[in-house]
This record gives sequence, structure tokens and C-alpha cells, in this order.
Amino acid sequence: MSESTYQTIAVTLYFVAMLGIGWFAYSRTRDNLDDYMLAGRGLKPWVAALSAGASDMSGWLLMGLPGAIYAKGLIEAWIAIGLTIGAWLNWKFVAPRLRSYTEVAGNSITIPSFLEHRLRDSSRSLRLVCGVIILVFFTFYVSSGMVAAGKFFDSTFGVSYVHGMLIVAVVTMVYTLFGGFLGATLTDVAQGLLMLAALIAVPVAALIQVGGVGTTVDTVESVNLNFFSLVAGGSVLGVISAAAWGLGYFGQPHIIVRFMALRSPQEATTARRFGIGWMVASAGGAIATAVVGLAYFTINPERAPKDPETVFLLLSQILFHPFVAGLVLAAVLAAIMSTVSSQLVVCSSALVEDLFKIFAEKTGRAVGITDSTYVRLGRLGVLLVAVVAVVLAIDPAQSILDLVGFAWSGFGASFGPVVLLALFWRRLTHQGALAGLVTGAVVVFLWGEFKPIDLFEIVPGFIANLVVAVGVSLATYRPDEIIDDEFDRAARLAEKAPA
Repeated sequence: MSESTYQTIAVTLYFVAMLGIGWFAYSRTRDNLDDYMLAGRGLKPWVAALSAGASDMSGWLLMGLPGAIYAKGLIEAWIAIGLTIGAWLNWKFVAPRLRSYTEVAGNSITIPSFLEHRLRDSSRSLRLVCGVIILVFFTFYVSSGMVAAGKFFDSTFGVSYVHGMLIVAVVTMVYTLFGGFLGATLTDVAQGLLMLAALIAVPVAALIQVGGVGTTVDTVESVNLNFFSLVAGGSVLGVISAAAWGLGYFGQPHIIVRFMALRSPQEATTARRFGIGWMVASAGGAIATAVVGLAYFTINPERAPKDPETVFLLLSQILFHPFVAGLVLAAVLAAIMSTVSSQLVVCSSALVEDLFKIFAEKTGRAVGITDSTYVRLGRLGVLLVAVVAVVLAIDPAQSILDLVGFAWSGFGASFGPVVLLALFWRRLTHQGALAGLVTGAVVVFLWGEFKPIDLFEIVPGFIANLVVAVGVSLATYRPDEIIDDEFDRAARLAEKAPA
């Protein structure tokens, strides 16, 4: 058999496995919205941790990050450093409090519904704005996954960009549509383990081919003397911008929803240890892939990639038996699809739980609508968002990292400060939260468009949101015994979690 046949078999087996997991999740999901959107708050800590990590990293981990470091050096590793610190802080402080507070505040199953219940927003405006922000930014985020999928098939199998993108879109949509949150989570676990194995295997095999650590370092430094410097070739603003990616974790709905699905706040500690361990190992493998890849392609320039973002793909095809290479390539698909599926579920919940439900209640049409109807609408939402994301991703010239960066900063700057204030500051009001959300989102859009200085838009957006939310809340705060009681109960439940 030819190399492409072996690789096709491996990738096909991967697709079948993901669809099988999706079907298993479908059989375990009761026909109610809480099960479809949050798996009945029954995730084990290691499942939540691996799912959060896999849904977080996307194709960026295996394509965007190695490509950036391959092209510019370890100055680009500040993104990974910032993300690791941000993820640890998120698991340490946000996870236990969010798990307890979402249950105390109306048993909320989405971030918008939590904010509405937490802040007693009877106008429903906060929930509506949250739903719109989620749909807008997640559509771009899902598009980044589609772009990565198209590039993957184009560079590895010679399949056209559009056809490759459509294959991944259809398979991901099917297992997400039927399996819901549980399907996305279980496939995330399998995909996270596959990604970790690939990110260890590829740099180790390449290091052996190059001739060891010494040869690798000497070869890389012959190309770029400052490659291993974390500051050379960069600027203060550039380092701040890269490290500031870590700020985004506090506001990523597809990640923090895993905290809400834990069995208890106490299990956030165990989940943190699993999650950060996976993240450190995976990010280290991605960085090592870039370093050893540069050495390998310097020694073998005729094989060098045209697009730096495909360095991981090329190394796997060169270094392994075609079938094994196919499994490694499937890890790239795993990174892409795990993120897309999680985002589709959150978009679906925003459409149904945070937009359609409100419309139905306000127009008097909610009477008689059963949970099974809402689940069907949720599946329709998955289909709708997937189609729009595919249309936006038609242009293959778009950078994966740029698309991810825009969506990441949008969520981090709009939701991040508001979520933190809602969890840890009892005087936040719904007026303050609404003003902060809108401010963060608008600043990200405007800063990304006009870029007055070369600073990642999440920084000014996050700061502006925080200042506006606090200022408006101080001006509109009125003591409320029920809100204060919930705040104290949530704090007590979260504090029972071990360090």
C-alpha cells in the first residue's frame, strides 16, 4: 500500500472512533437540556481536566505555536508561559467558586444564565448581550478550527482546502450534534491523550534523527544566534502581549463550563493537577517540536516547510511509518475538533438557553415547550453555527493564530473581568456587568482594527472592562440580602476545597 493509503486508513479509524464516542454519549444523554448542555454536573476531575485542556488548545498547539517559534524563536514562547500561568490561576481560584456559585444561583447551566441569576437582572438584557457576544466571537473561533482543518488536509493528503475543511466540519458536527456536552467531553479526553502522545513522539524521533541535543542546539544557533533567548528580538510590549494571553482564561465559556460540570467544588483541586500536568507536557512538546524541527530542516533544507505552521505535520510524515504517521496526524485533527466541538456546544446553549428561551418567555410561547424540544433546537443550533463558521473560513490565507487571538481576546476582555467580579466581589451589579461586557467587547474590536500601539487587544479591553464595571457598580449598588446570602453560601462551599 502507498503511504497516503496507510495514512488515510489511520485517519479514517480516528474519525470512526470519534463518531462511536459521540454515539455512546448520545445513548447516555437523557432528553433534557441540563444533560445535553452540562452532562448533569457529573464529570470526574480527570475527565474535566483533560477535556478543558483539549478544548482549550485547538490546532494552535500543534500548528500555530510550533510555527511561530520555528519562525521567530523562543520569544514566541511567552504565549505558552502566559497561558500556563493563567490556566493554573483559573483552576485554583475560579473553578471551585464557579462550580459552587452556579449551583447556588439558580442551578445555572451557562455563564449568561449564571450572571443573570447572580445579579438578579430582571430585564434579561445582560443575558441577551452575553448570548450575542458568545455567538459573534465563537463564530470566529470555530472558523479558526476550520482553517486549520483545511490547511491540514491540503498539506498532508493533497485534498483541497475546502474539501478538507468540510470533512472535519461534518464529522465534528455529527458527534457534537448527537452527543451534546458529554459527547464533546468524552471525545476531548481521547483527543487530549492522543495529542499528548504525538507531542512527545515527534520531537523525540526528530532529536534522534538530528543526532542529539548538542547537535540540535548548535544547528539552531547557526541559523539564529538568539533563538533561545526569551527577550532578544522582542519588545516590552511584545512580551506583555504574548504573556497576556493568560488573562483570557477567566472569560472562555468553553473552558470554564467544565468547572460547572464537576461533581463537586472540592474536585477542582484534583482536576487542576491533572490539567496543568497535561498542559505543561503538551506545551513543552510543541516548543520542542519547533526547536528540533528547525535543526532537522536546516540539515535537510530540501524538505523544509513552505508554511511554518505545518512543521509538525511534515516531521510526522517524514519520521514515522505511514500508518503511525497517520495516527500522529490524527492528533492534529484531535486538537482542532476537540475545540470546535466544545465551542459548538456553547454556541448551541447560547442560542437556546440564552436567546430563544428568553424570546419564548417574553412572547408567551414558552408554555408547552418541553425539554426535548429545547434539545432538538440545541442540535439545530450546532448545525447553524457550523455552517456559518465554514462560510467564514473559505479564505485559506487567514492565519490560525490571528483568528484564535481575536476570539480569545474578545472573550477574555468581555467575560473575564465580569466573571471574576461576580465570583469575588459582592457589590457587582447587573448594570456594572452589562457596561463592562460591552466595553470589553467594543475595545477589542476597535483596538484590533486601529491598533494605536502594538499591544494585544486583550490588555486594554480587560482593563477598560474592569474599570467600567467597578465604576458603574459602585454608582448603582444597593444592598440585597438574598444576593449577599448566596454570595456567602457559594464562598463557604468553595472554601471546603483542599489547597
